[in-house]
Amino acid sequence: MPTDHTTNGGPVLEVSGLRLSTEDGTELVKGVSFTVHHGQTLGIVGESGSGKSLTCRAILGILPDGLAVTSGSIRFGRHELTAFEPKDWRPLRGSRISAVFQDPASYLNPSLTVGNQLSEALRATLGMSRKAAKTRGLELLRHLGLHDADAVYRQYPFELSGGMLQRVLIAIAVSASPELLIADEATTALDVTVQAEVLDLLEDLQTELGLALVLVSHDLAVVAQACDHIIVMRDGHIVEAGPTAQVLTQPSHPYTRLLVENHHRFGIERFLTKEESLA
Repeated sequence: MPTDHTTNGGPVLEVSGLRLSTEDGTELVKGVSFTVHHGQTLGIVGESGSGKSLTCRAILGILPDGLAVTSGSIRFGRHELTAFEPKDWRPLRGSRISAVFQDPASYLNPSLTVGNQLSEALRATLGMSRKAAKTRGLELLRHLGLHDADAVYRQYPFELSGGMLQRVLIAIAVSASPELLIADEATTALDVTVQAEVLDLLEDLQTELGLALVLVSHDLAVVAQACDHIIVMRDGHIVEAGPTAQVLTQPSHPYTRLLVENHHRFGIERFLTKEESLA
C-alpha cells in the first residue's frame, strides 16, 4: 500500500452537505453527504440527472461553467477542496486524486501515440525521465492486461478497441498511485464481457494500491459486483445508503425498490456472497 500522503489514518474523502446550483439558483445537488475510506469501494447509483456525476465533478474540481458549490464541504484528507483555486489542484489532480470516465477515446489525443500520452502523464506527475517513464509505462500496460504492451505503446487511440482504450486510461489514472480514484460510468460503453473484465481490474487495483474507489453507474448490476457500500441518488438527493447487500436485498426507499425490481432480470443476487444474500 502506498504511503498515506494526506489522510493521517482518517477518511480519504468526506463530503458533507454538498449543494450545487446554477447561476439562476436552480439546485441540482441537494445536501449530499458521504465518507470513503482507504480500501473501500463506494457505489453511487441513480438515473440520468440524479446528480451523481455532478457530485463527482465537484470532488474533482471540474464543474461545468455556470454551476457552483453553494454550500457544504468536500474534504480530501487535510484539504478543503471547495476552497481551492485552480493552482491549488496541481499537486493533487492526476496524482493523489484521479478519474476514469465513459468513452475513453474522448479523453485521449488521437494524434499522439498511447505511449507518448502515458509517458507524459508519468513525467508530469512523478518527474520521471523519458526513459524511466517509458519503462514504467510499459510495466503499467502489461500489469493492466495488455499483453502485447510494446505494440500498444506505439499505437494511436483509434487503433485500439474500447476495452483496450479503457485499460490505457486506467493506466494513466493510476500511474502515480492515487489515494482516490473516481470511475464515472467507466464501463457503460463496453460489452458485458469486457465490462466484467474492467470491473475485476479496478477491484484488483483497489486491493493492490489500497486506494479509495468511487464507482458511479446507473446500473445496479455493476455496483453489486464491485462495491462495498452504495448510495442511491434521485433528483439531487441521496434517498438510500448502506452496505451493498443491505441496500440490494432489503431496500427501504420506494425508488430503490423499483431499481432492484427492474434489475432482477440481470441476476444481481449472483454478485452477493452466500452470507450477504437472502436467497
